[in-house]
Amino acid sequence: MIKNHTIGGYLELEVRNGNHLHAGAIRLNSGTNAFEYILRTRNYRKVYIPYYTCEAMLVPLQKLNIEYKFYYINDQLEPTALPQLEKNEGFLYTNYFGLKTQCVEKLSKYYGKHLIADHTQAFFSPPCADVDTFYSARKFFGLPDGAYLFTDSPLTMLLEQDCSYQRCSHLLKRIDLGASEGYPDFNANTQDLANTPLRRMSNLTEALLGNIDYDTVRAQRIDNYRTLDNALKTSNFLQFATTPNDVPLVYPYLSDSPNLKHKLIEERIFVATYWPNVLQWVSADTCEYMLAQNTCFLPIDQRYDASDMKKIINIISSHHE
Repeated sequence: MIKNHTIGGYLELEVRNGNHLHAGAIRLNSGTNAFEYILRTRNYRKVYIPYYTCEAMLVPLQKLNIEYKFYYINDQLEPTALPQLEKNEGFLYTNYFGLKTQCVEKLSKYYGKHLIADHTQAFFSPPCADVDTFYSARKFFGLPDGAYLFTDSPLTMLLEQDCSYQRCSHLLKRIDLGASEGYPDFNANTQDLANTPLRRMSNLTEALLGNIDYDTVRAQRIDNYRTLDNALKTSNFLQFATTPNDVPLVYPYLSDSPNLKHKLIEERIFVATYWPNVLQWVSADTCEYMLAQNTCFLPIDQRYDASDMKKIINIISSHHE
């Protein structure tokens, strides 16, 4: 845990002096800024990026005036074609929902150091050797910000340390007032982070990340994913070859019911959309459009257990009857 030099006075937030999961990584303030770090140190002239990604990923490229070219993925969330890269070009691939570690490994053998592995949805997946890999902590845990980066090409510029206390209101309100009351703050804090420059991880976020029981989180997410998959895989149009070590972000579920997402939200099962901007980037006949428009990304995180998964299963089963 980060310590200050004050002895005595009022008591601080209780956090244990635990270890970080990615102990050897560079600690930064956001996944997007970790991507910017890579772009700065590698001096890429052009980067290939998937259509199926968050629009925030364009910001570092535009900021640094780096050319980019989109590529398509298939229903296995893998590139439909692999371009031949020149010396100063990179290929960004997302480890979608923590389920595509095998694809990252395959691409690392093909592209080597030219691969940029976006593990913002795959916090527990290890980095491939000699591949620039970055993670976002707040997609998996209740945190204000935080990111990790593995690279063998460190920046020479000195980075200011971020400060995170002002981004915690949604976390505190959720406990005291509920998720709905904290949601406007969540959006405001997300926007604040999007406009925050590349910095080192804050003391607060470092302390909170040392407070997490990673083994318990890992086991609960895997159990919840398996519970849903065992019950829903026969009706799920998305089928992925996963490994026992994959720790998913969500359970992607695609059925022939266009109204299922609305039904789940009505039942207070909140499902995210990854990513609305994709609907403006691609045509309606693409895999990317289908994923963004129709897939229900069911929550499986560490807050929930088998009884919660059973509730989700019952809602979906009754909806299909």
